[in-house]
Parts: sequence; structure tokens; C-alpha cells
Amino acid sequence: MEPLKPMPPMQPLDFSPAWWPEGLGQPASSGGQNDIHYAFFPDARRLAIKQGGKVTLYDTGSHRISGVSQRRGADHSPTFTDQFGEVSLAELKQVG
Repeated sequence: MEPLKPMPPMQPLDFSPAWWPEGLGQPASSGGQNDIHYAFFPDARRLAIKQGGKVTLYDTGSHRISGVSQRRGADHSPTFTDQFGEVSLAELKQVG
């Protein structure tokens, strides 16, 4: 039996090509479900949403987004998980 070999160094996550506006940097959390992708930028207090090829920005205020879920049925709007529980897009101010 051979001795264990050291693992190669971990590489940083590669988000390229970035679909969000360039000035936001790297997201603290990101993901997607179905046709909706999100990226959260806590320093900028921004949530970027990509749906149907269109990117929209939201001001997150004091919310720290950590996950997303999508409702079933006619209303397919995403609901986000933050440090307080759940927050919907309707509760966030659209800024771009």
C-alpha cells in the first residue's frame, strides 16, 4: 500500500464568465434554479437576478442573502433566505 500523497492546493471558485455587472466583483453567494440565477454582493448591498437573459439589480439593505427557492404554480417568483428568514423580490427595491 502506498503512503497518502498531499492534495494539490485548492483553486478559487471560477465565476467566469460573469453575467452580473462588472463593478460588483465576486458574489458572496450565488446560485440558480430553473431559469432564475442570483448573485449576492454584501459590500455593495446588491442582489443581481438573471431571468430570461435579462439582469436586474436590487438593493438588499440589511438582508444577507444565502439561498433561493422558487414557488410552484402560476407565481414563479423567487423567495430568498436571509438572516431573518425569507424575503421576496417584491420586498427589495429595484435599482437597475
